[in-house]
Amino acid sequence: MDFLSIILDILLSAAFWTAVLRIATPYVLGTLGELVCERAGVLNLGIEGIMTLGAMAGWMAVYQGADLWTGVLAAAACGALLGLLHAALTVPLGLSQHVTGIGVTLLGTSLSYFVYRLVLPQASTPPTVEPFQPLALPGALAQTPLTYLAFLLVAVVAYVLYRTPVGLAVRMVGENPAAAEAQGLNVTAIRIGAVVAGSALMALAGAFLTLSAFNAFFFNMVNGRGWICIALVVFASWRPGKALLGALLFAVFDALQLRLQQASGGVLPYQLFLMMPYLLSILALVLVARRASYPRALMIPYRKGER
Repeated sequence: MDFLSIILDILLSAAFWTAVLRIATPYVLGTLGELVCERAGVLNLGIEGIMTLGAMAGWMAVYQGADLWTGVLAAAACGALLGLLHAALTVPLGLSQHVTGIGVTLLGTSLSYFVYRLVLPQASTPPTVEPFQPLALPGALAQTPLTYLAFLLVAVVAYVLYRTPVGLAVRMVGENPAAAEAQGLNVTAIRIGAVVAGSALMALAGAFLTLSAFNAFFFNMVNGRGWICIALVVFASWRPGKALLGALLFAVFDALQLRLQQASGGVLPYQLFLMMPYLLSILALVLVARRASYPRALMIPYRKGER
């Protein structure tokens, strides 16, 4: 069987597309969260740590006896708290969004590992919980509830951003905060609210990993997904619909390389296949980013009364 036939067989498999939707889910949630933050003018490089804390908090809540949806809420709450910290330092105080974001990532990651070892000091293997089970909806591939929620949130975020006064205010403070202030809007409050909401979405991406994709929390499980989400925001030109497309595209590349590894039978180094989704994503990003229209006030601190 030639190489093209192998790829065609993979692409025509229902199992392949089921895997694509599952792989795409944390990227969809994380990208939406980052997009909301950046639309308000705040770059949130804390996404990797927020996703890690969300993964640990959601799993820990369920491991301690809470139900799965309570675990999801616990993850979102922890993400919102880290987002509030990031917003408090970068919006009213005007500190560097890059440095603060990296600090939040280090804090979230380290805090997650510390709490895990504090609660389970003797655990040699990660304890497991009963995760969300796939639900088969009519006309759809069987997925867990968090995957359906992620795709629903794409429509919700798009509607809020483009069809409501709240969304208009968020976009306005990300484009021209001085004009927003002139209209009587509280730029600081809107930016903080957007970062908190976006960070909660990022934490949901982490919770998906421990409560849907897997059934345990282990170190380095986020594995750079947060940084991919930041790139996907640029690929999407800060639009929710294109963010969904970008997440699905990366998931297709990732799922494809896993199956090509198996089909190659070890003839080619597996590292070559591991690189494929990242190389193709970089190519797509380069082609699209040149025409992207970014929020004009992104990463620019604003203080009331300044012009």
